[in-house]
Formats: sequence, C-alpha cells, structure tokens
Amino acid sequence: MESPAKSKTIEKFLGDDYVVKASMGHLRDLPKMQMGVSITNGFLPRYLNVPGRKAVIEDLRKEADKAKAVYLATDPDREGEAISWHLAHILNIDGTTPCRVTFNEITKHAIQEAMATPRPIDMHMVDAQQARRVLDRIVGYKLSPLLWKKICKGLSAGRVQSVAVRIICDREREIQAFIPEEYWTIEGVYQTAKNEQFDVVVTHKGDEKLTISNEIESNEVLRVIRDRESVVSSVQSKQRSRKAPAPFTTSTMQQEGVRKLNMNAKRIMSAAQHLYEGKEIGGYGHVGLITYMRTDSTRVSKEMQEAAKAYILKTFGKEFYPSKPNVFGAKANAQDAHEAIRPTMLELPPKAVASYLSSDELKLYTLIWNRFLASQMAPQKSETITMQFHVDEYTLKA
Repeated sequence: MESPAKSKTIEKFLGDDYVVKASMGHLRDLPKMQMGVSITNGFLPRYLNVPGRKAVIEDLRKEADKAKAVYLATDPDREGEAISWHLAHILNIDGTTPCRVTFNEITKHAIQEAMATPRPIDMHMVDAQQARRVLDRIVGYKLSPLLWKKICKGLSAGRVQSVAVRIICDREREIQAFIPEEYWTIEGVYQTAKNEQFDVVVTHKGDEKLTISNEIESNEVLRVIRDRESVVSSVQSKQRSRKAPAPFTTSTMQQEGVRKLNMNAKRIMSAAQHLYEGKEIGGYGHVGLITYMRTDSTRVSKEMQEAAKAYILKTFGKEFYPSKPNVFGAKANAQDAHEAIRPTMLELPPKAVASYLSSDELKLYTLIWNRFLASQMAPQKSETITMQFHVDEYTLKA
C-alpha cells in the first residue's frame, strides 16, 4: 500500500487479523547525482534506497518479520507493480509466490475479492516501468548537459518534453508560413409568422458555391437579397441516432474536466485521487467513490452493467435503456489492465455526497457519474430539419 489514507480504510475492511502499512511511494530509485544505468552492461539499472526513507523501511521490515504472510497492494499500474517489486526485495519476499493483490476500487467487496485471489508479481509490467525509467534517465542526463552547453544553463530535456517541444516548434513554423486570405460570409435570421426564429446562410449563386473575397462583394450580394421575398425550395427531415459516449479513461476525463469544469489537469487528478481513496459518508463509513483514475480502458464489469441497468430502468424508464448492454472496444495499444473510471456505488448520486466533498471533488464526481450513466443508456435520437430558400439567383440554407 502506498497511501496512509488508503491503508486505514482497507484495515477497517479486513479486520483485526490484518495490519496495513503504507510505503509512501517508492523506497528504491536510481541515484540522484549519477547516471545509475550501466549502458555497456545491458542498460542495467542500479537502485539505492531513497534518502530519508530509512524509518519507513525499518518499520515495514519490523512488521513483515512479525507477520505470517505479507501481501503487496500497491496501485494496479506499472508504477505500482514496480513499487511492489522493490518492496519484495527490501522485505525479502519471493515475488514469484502469490504475494501481490490489486483492486480497481476501494470498497469492501473489491478488497475482500482481491485478498482471496493473490498472484505473483507481474515482471512484464515491472520491466515496462524499468524501461521507461531508464529511458528517462538516459535522455535527461545525456541531453540536459548539451542544452547547458549550447543554449543556456539550467535547461532540462526529457523523454516526453523534448518530443513535445519539437511538435510545438514544427506547428509554429507552419503558422508563420501560412498566408492568410480574406473571406466573407453572409448570415441572417429568419422569423416565421409564429415568431419562431432560425439562422440562415447564403451558400450558392446559381449552381456555383458562393465565394466572397471582400466587403464590396458582400455588399453587392446584400443589395440583391435584402428585403426581397424568399421562396422555400426544399424541406428535408432526417432522423439521427447518436451512440452513447464511452465511460471515461484518464485522458478523456482530463479533456472534459478542462472543457466543462475549467479545471487544469493537476486539479482534476488531485480531486480524482481523493475520490478514489475515499471519503467518510454518513451511513456508509469510509467509501472509495470512484474506480482507479489512471486507466486507458473503457471496459465496465458485468456487475456494474447490471447495477446501471437497474438504476436506469427505475429512474428513467425502459425507453432509455438499450436492447443489450453497451460494450466499447479497446483502442489499439491500450493496456486495458482495469476498468474505466466510474462511480463505485450508484446508490450514492452526487446530491447524496455533496456535503462530504470539496467543490472540485463534487464537480468531478458529478461529471464522472453523469458520463457513466450516459455510457449505459440507449442511443440519443433527434430530428434534423434542413430548409433551402431562393432569393433571386442566390441560395440560402437553414
């Protein structure tokens, strides 16, 4: 376990026979002032205990020595798997034995299910984390001194930021090379006898698409069509169906949080972390309100699909539920290690927990709640009406 807040909650779920301790993150890492990677020896990393974590290590060793069994319950991702692997080295645990437990949500059922199905440490995930960490170190320690020498002291280069800067620079060159061209559009508002209003735009002159390059040309068009009678030439009605959106992954949650909540990525992830680790909710105790917030999966468990079905049928009616549960395909290269981001308990809607959450937490929880329910609903149906008018030789569309 990495977080003290989570460890207290999980200890309550497991009972008096268990002691749950927090590692507070990584306890071993590459040395700070050296490369720490043997490039000539298969890129072998050299790990040291993190300075300042001696007391935590000693406490964990003491508790491990007293225990009949030790289970490593760090986060269910690459970083968490690597932390468990390092802990196994520190505590002399055989990582090939069933010593690793993972869970996607902090609820009593999820914790008890995880404890009943321990597994060995996944060395594929550990190796993936080590590869990324080694690459970070090589790029940072090799390129940064070059920047100090060629550009300015104090600059840094990294595995991700260096590529991102290149993309930004390429885009800026495209912007600078762009030659703007002036163009005009003519739009208006029509009003019916019933005072209904709708927008129109002039699209064609005769059979040719209308192109207006300057104000003089636009005034000429206006001179012809202004105050002239419009003749409806066609009316088309089209039924549309829009599929339910997929539940959130980390990236889509951040995108929607920025767009709808006006929160930056750091605030979004901080609020998500608190919702995942849980809150004291009256009548429920300490409850993790959402599933693990670092995921690239849109998968939803069958149990939660059934819970969503029951909630939608009861709250909205059968016309809002699809003929069969919505299933969203995994994207190429997705790890799909655990579920999408979703509420853990549908009996706790945003209104029921509002008084227990901060402003940011409530906004994000509401966003996650609404997105998950929408993802389990029937397709949205709508009707689009397109009208076409003629004024003299010009065509207008609405």
